[in-house]
Amino acid sequence: MSYLTQKTIKNNVSFNGIALHSGVNVNLCIKPAEENSGIVFKRVDLKDNNLVLPNFMNVTNTSLNTTVENEFGAKVSTIEHLMGALFGLGVDNALIEIDNEEVPILDGSAKVFIERIIKAGIKVSNAPIKIIKINKEVQFLDGDRFISIKPSTLSLDIDFEIKYKNELIGNQRNIVKFYEDDLNDIYNSRTFCLYEDVEMIKQNGFAKGGSLENAIVVKDKEVLNPEGLRNEKEFVNHKILDCIGDLYTSGYRIVASVTCSQGGHFLTNQLLRKVFENKDNFSILEIKEKNLPHTLINKKLLRSIA
Repeated sequence: MSYLTQKTIKNNVSFNGIALHSGVNVNLCIKPAEENSGIVFKRVDLKDNNLVLPNFMNVTNTSLNTTVENEFGAKVSTIEHLMGALFGLGVDNALIEIDNEEVPILDGSAKVFIERIIKAGIKVSNAPIKIIKINKEVQFLDGDRFISIKPSTLSLDIDFEIKYKNELIGNQRNIVKFYEDDLNDIYNSRTFCLYEDVEMIKQNGFAKGGSLENAIVVKDKEVLNPEGLRNEKEFVNHKILDCIGDLYTSGYRIVASVTCSQGGHFLTNQLLRKVFENKDNFSILEIKEKNLPHTLINKKLLRSIA
């Protein structure tokens, strides 16, 4: 298998489940797509103007999820876990048909997406992949929160920290070499919230479909989910999953070093906007097997789950 040529899926793969924020039942189907077509969402519940590109410039909401919208007002929200799964598996091209506005939350992580996409199979083309290489350091600050991206050799390194007053969550930090490390803990980590915030979140129109089956809920020093945590850094690991999914709205895999403190969807989106506003900040390279002896895809992730 060539890891440096474009990939799509071999067979259709379908998902059905509750949308985290709207609470409605959603059907989603990922279908194979042609070379150089990229990732495209299609709202099959809409007759016209129903294609939505998951591009950072199309992001219209970053509050508790990432929402993309086309010029006609068609939206797809909570795309980050699915986008992270596609990034990690090296899927460059796919048509994602969805019959509502929000991607189903499933178990709150990317685990189910990863497992079913691998089961559907990966189809390799002869077209070389393209990557984004960061040439200059770019930062975005928001009070005491910040995110930065700077040049790296042949890897995507993410250094992420979170800081919570809650004693159980507290301060967590993890550093991931995206194309080299075992990423199972990242992809298995679920979204989370504090028990005292649940009512406020719902009053603001979010988390109508939230439950202990699709989110970790923390009350004081206790995890309310009966099964507990899946890994000791599940909180920060989920933030890294979100970050990976949001980075894929750049359109390509990225070679860079990312550092983030207390970030989320908003910071990652603002960083991408800042990077791409100046052509000196980045290069888009077409990669061929013969000139780069590096995978730019996490083979451990494929092997460990397959």
